[in-house]
Amino acid sequence: MSDRDDYDPRFSLTPVDEPPFTETGVMLMGLDAERLLAGLGMASLADDPAQVALAVDRVRHGVTAALGFDALVETGARRWRGASAALAAAGPRPPAPASLRRAWDQALRTLSYCDLGEPGPAAIAHLAACWLRQEEIDRCAERPAPAGI
Repeated sequence: MSDRDDYDPRFSLTPVDEPPFTETGVMLMGLDAERLLAGLGMASLADDPAQVALAVDRVRHGVTAALGFDALVETGARRWRGASAALAAAGPRPPAPASLRRAWDQALRTLSYCDLGEPGPAAIAHLAACWLRQEEIDRCAERPAPAGI
């Protein structure tokens, strides 16, 4: 019996040698649209994807911050609207592969072909996650900003 005969894909675990940035991307892909846009807005203040995700959660739960959650979402929505045109110009979004990690790699490749200035790692991570969830992010970004922002 070969090793291949024993292979059962239902119990495949994530390879232990995946880059940390890929695992960050998998985590970001699970966030709701508002949190992704808030993270994109926060990326201009801090540019470490894990720190941005934690900071967004703190703001979302009312921990004192210079900007409120709604302001971060609106800032991210503006940044997304500007970046999504460049992403669309880079070509159509590829069909979603079964693997989240493969989708993440494809999104990062697309970003590398875009003229987005020089975004840092947090902006790249949030833009890639937004690109993978484009329809949902577009709907959220089109909502009117809450009063006072």
